[in-house]
Amino acid sequence: MKVTVFSAKDFDRRFLDAANASAGGHQIDYLDVRLSPATALLAKGSGAVCAFVNDQLDRATLSILAELGIKLVALRSAGFNHCDLVAASELGITVARVPAYSPYAVAEHTVALMLSLNRHIHRAYARVRDGNFALDGLMGFDMRGRTVGLIGIGTIGIEVARILAGMGCRLLGNDPQPSPAFTALGGAYVELSRLYADSDIISLHCPLTPGTRHLVDDAAIAAMKKGVMLINTSRGAVVDTKAVIAGLKSGTIGYLGLDVYEEEGDLFFENLSDQMLHDDVFARLLTFPNVLVTGHQAFFTIEALTAIADTTILNISRFEATGSAAHEVSVERIA
Repeated sequence: MKVTVFSAKDFDRRFLDAANASAGGHQIDYLDVRLSPATALLAKGSGAVCAFVNDQLDRATLSILAELGIKLVALRSAGFNHCDLVAASELGITVARVPAYSPYAVAEHTVALMLSLNRHIHRAYARVRDGNFALDGLMGFDMRGRTVGLIGIGTIGIEVARILAGMGCRLLGNDPQPSPAFTALGGAYVELSRLYADSDIISLHCPLTPGTRHLVDDAAIAAMKKGVMLINTSRGAVVDTKAVIAGLKSGTIGYLGLDVYEEEGDLFFENLSDQMLHDDVFARLLTFPNVLVTGHQAFFTIEALTAIADTTILNISRFEATGSAAHEVSVERIA
């Protein structure tokens, strides 16, 4: 099958080519542009497109793909909030995703953000580079005995819990589908109100759905403990960024670690070092010394990229052979 890969970086080519060589045999065309109504025609002649998290898969884009005869959108991500599943279903387009790759990658990055913020590693690095070895303003706290609230206890949330349990943290969790693995680690499921009130650190691991969009808003932040550390490695729009900025200014949020941002589509995965940032909200975030932002890199390990490529090729191959992908996303998943 001919496949057009949008938003392709060098690492995408490397891992997809390796997976395709061993288990695919597809003709793959790589494009570094993002998929949108303006670029969808570039997929002409393909039977499938492969898209990433910041590609635009709204009804307008999907309609063009359908007119081109494309029957499969293979997402090389677990999240699918950027895809209009209702439109895809109506247009006869199958959407497949990578439901799991390396929960360890995201979990370890999550804890790395916690430790870096706690011990001010990012600030210490910059100081030492400038020859400043003073410790003023760099005092942290022991993780042992601290209460960490995890919102979303799926495979990634469980791995975060495992690491934190090993560090001696007290674990609180909130998820509509409780996991025995979490309670086995000593975790306790609680209502969000208690999680907000009791947690020294809050880490987000829930998918973006209509129900979780701006879950962390002004009201949620007001219910949190003064000086709380907030970490988001899930989806950017789970957090209301303007509310978070207000929380930073008031001191309610004492530390903020982000690997995702609700308007990241115009920023992340690109080198913008020679340009002015036109996103005033994001620029404001970067002015706070207690904020640490990484550019959606939590997934970025050899093991995760290998799994993503292998599953993506599997989805394409299975669809070509049977008309059904290995990991399809149904309309019901958006509820």
